[in-house]
Amino acid sequence: MENKAYKSGFVTLIGRPNVGKSTLMNHLIGQKIAITSNKPQTTRNRIQTVYTSETGQIVFVDTPGIHKAKNKLGEYMINVAERTLQEVDVVLWLVEPTTFIGAGERHIAEQLQKVKTPVILIINKVDTVKKEEILAAIDTYRKIYDFAEIIPVSALKGDNTQAILDMIFKYLPYGPQFYDEDTVTDQPQRQIVAELIREKALRSLDEEIPHGIAVSIEKMRERKGQKIIDIEATIICERDSHKGIVIGKQGAMLRKIGSAARREIENMMEEKVNLQLWVKVKKDWRDSDFMIKNFGYDKKEI
Repeated sequence: MENKAYKSGFVTLIGRPNVGKSTLMNHLIGQKIAITSNKPQTTRNRIQTVYTSETGQIVFVDTPGIHKAKNKLGEYMINVAERTLQEVDVVLWLVEPTTFIGAGERHIAEQLQKVKTPVILIINKVDTVKKEEILAAIDTYRKIYDFAEIIPVSALKGDNTQAILDMIFKYLPYGPQFYDEDTVTDQPQRQIVAELIREKALRSLDEEIPHGIAVSIEKMRERKGQKIIDIEATIICERDSHKGIVIGKQGAMLRKIGSAARREIENMMEEKVNLQLWVKVKKDWRDSDFMIKNFGYDKKEI
């Protein structure tokens, strides 16, 4: 029996790097999916997470950041992000509670002028400022774009995040579910595993290796007759000097990354994991079409 009152649709979350997109995503969905790191550009792919309730189903399309491109990977990320804005039912734009609107935010506002999708402004981190500052921020943003709604929240504390879900449903079309109730993401597991390993590497390493790393999953299969998944993965970096840093003294750094990643993967898969990591150097992989495609960044999406 079809539920006439059921709503379903696609929503994307945009915002400058580090405004708290992944933290908010994880709050809304209720489990850890989008990877979080305090380094920009951690989310490279359209990780779709799915929120299902009695009211309806929201499929979140997590766009890479909208920013000015510096290389081919950057161009690819921007093209995906800007095209996504046209394809979804609702755009959530996440900002910080400030009256200073920088070039990054102005660039996003310009992109949004080109789309007809309703845009909900979410002012995050309101737990860090006084109420007057929140009101001033709302006032400032109102002047640069005609928002459908404006919602102040604290993603970190989970304050007012339910209001976001309610507002999204207000703007979604009526329609059936796209995914089963238990679907939380449509990313292939290998890709999520690769992203988790990449997150742990970014967290463990210093600033000198910002985004010049990718992770390629060579093998991932369950052992016959045992509840153990064997995973072999390679961390790709751009320079020989980076390789040394990723491996660390007598392999200490690689072991640290590996054990942190293994714990997360085991939690996600609810099974024992045997993780083996290697490190390879592939210079300038971010400017190579083949390499970008190889790490799951599909060129057809451009």
